[in-house]
Amino acid sequence: MVPVKVLSYNIRSMRDDTAALARVIKACEPDLVLVQEAPRFFRWRKKLARLASASDLVILTGGGTAAGPAILCNLRATVERTEDVLLPLTPGQHRRGFATAVVRIGGARLGVLSCHLSLQKDERYEQAGALLDRLAGMAVDHAIAGGDLNDRPSGPAFSRLAANLQDCWATSPTGGEHTWTHSQPPQRIDAVFATKGIEVLGCGVPTDLPGITATDLRAATDHLPVLATLNVPAS
Repeated sequence: MVPVKVLSYNIRSMRDDTAALARVIKACEPDLVLVQEAPRFFRWRKKLARLASASDLVILTGGGTAAGPAILCNLRATVERTEDVLLPLTPGQHRRGFATAVVRIGGARLGVLSCHLSLQKDERYEQAGALLDRLAGMAVDHAIAGGDLNDRPSGPAFSRLAANLQDCWATSPTGGEHTWTHSQPPQRIDAVFATKGIEVLGCGVPTDLPGITATDLRAATDHLPVLATLNVPAS
């Protein structure tokens, strides 16, 4: 088994305290970061590269070319291939997409997908199905997907994913649960999912790691991150 740490994080186009954002990411020591709302417009590559560098990571794929989702990685990851996918556009809704990659970390070969699903219920449900189809078509034995689902665990899109993949928080909850605290009650709308053969050691909002403060979590962006610690079978 190969240990892999995956962080999913909606960074709100880096419109907040980017130094705090980098400190949070760096303190998590992730191998892979599934980003949502990466910068998409003017000089977006430079902005995302600056964040990656400040977090001791590199850009793997995504950003403007995936309509917001992106993947960052550390140097443990060897990239086999990447693909940015634009989803069908519903009139009146934002363009959505997936950032995807196949990587090797240690002896493990892993499919990776970052997503930010629609605010509209029916479109969100269809996008959850497209996510499952995309993972199935990646020709890998093991895969992880994560992102801002804009849906709660009881919702149809979230439930569709959880019926086919491991909801890592539900499998092994560690740290905080709620990722969106700007509503009452707070909600868990961000998640990391893993295919069945992956062992989930822990998953949740990393509230108690050394180097992470409540002040930085509030200042970095409007979502809280989800950190999953996994054991992936060697290929």
